[in-house]
Amino acid sequence: MKYFEINDPYYALIKAENQAEAIKIYTEYVADDDGTLHEEIKEVDRDYALASFSRGGTEDGEEVPISEILEDFQSEVSAVLLIDPALL
Repeated sequence: MKYFEINDPYYALIKAENQAEAIKIYTEYVADDDGTLHEEIKEVDRDYALASFSRGGTEDGEEVPISEILEDFQSEVSAVLLIDPALL
C-alpha cells in the first residue's frame, strides 16, 4: 500500500494502491475534485502516515487502542485513514 495526503479543499490521509485510486476514494468519501486534486495530493512515507494515523482518535475525541490502530493501518484494504474534522 501507498499513503497519500491531501490538504485542500479538505484534509485526508488515504491508503491506496496508487494515486489514481486515492483520488477516487477521496472524491467518493471526502469531497469532489474541483480540478486541483492532482496538484494537491502527495505521497507520504509509511512512518509519517502511521504517526499521523495513530494521533487521530475517534469522532468523540477518544483514543483508539494501539492494536486497533495497527490492525486498520496494516490491512491491505484501501481506505480513508484520517479526514478533516469539519466533515464529521
